[in-house]
Amino acid sequence: MPVSVLLVDDQPLVRAGFRLILESAPHLSVVGEASDGDQAVHAARSLLPDVVLMDLRMNGTDGVEATRRITAWAREGGHRVHVLALTTFDLDEYVVEVLRAGATGFLLKDAPPTELVAAVEVVADGAAVIAPGVLRRLLDRYAPLLPAQTPAAPAPPDPLTDREREVLRLIARGWSNTEIAGHLVLGETTVKSHLGHILAKLGLRDRVQAVVHAYETGLVRPGEDRPGPRPHP
Repeated sequence: MPVSVLLVDDQPLVRAGFRLILESAPHLSVVGEASDGDQAVHAARSLLPDVVLMDLRMNGTDGVEATRRITAWAREGGHRVHVLALTTFDLDEYVVEVLRAGATGFLLKDAPPTELVAAVEVVADGAAVIAPGVLRRLLDRYAPLLPAQTPAAPAPPDPLTDREREVLRLIARGWSNTEIAGHLVLGETTVKSHLGHILAKLGLRDRVQAVVHAYETGLVRPGEDRPGPRPHP
């Protein structure tokens, strides 16, 4: 069965653009649209979409409140309705607020179409997805507040090559495949291949888990090893 998606945005042209992107994937289906939070809540309850693609800043009931009402209703009724939040504002407070409201994922509106489609698929499966750059900043902010943990056993040997480790370090900094390719003078396909090898060797599911792994293992530390200006693709 295709993944059903409800589009929520107060701009008709934005909704039309998202519809074109999502419906270009044969396994995704847009089943409805809403232009504000109240409409989104009503549509989610009547259409039971797998994923609600939710804009955060709208007139009237905003996306955070709509997310809170939708996820609370879905949880109480045992419905599998997940919210993927979208915004043009790359601000940590929005991320924390909407995740607390029950969203399963957070993505910026300028994400590439392939990344948007992949995020919808991940969220539909019940897994979490957060834009890598946003996740890195959240970890930088909150990791120092976590209690120190003493490892129960020595860490296993690192299975990554030097090149794969460098790619992972840049991924954890929030760099895209295109930016990494330009920085390391590699083809973008080669970068994707390295990422696939990294995920397979470390037993990780996606890019988000790779970022968390880089922080947990100390490959990247909060507030340290900041990159310089990003290369222009």
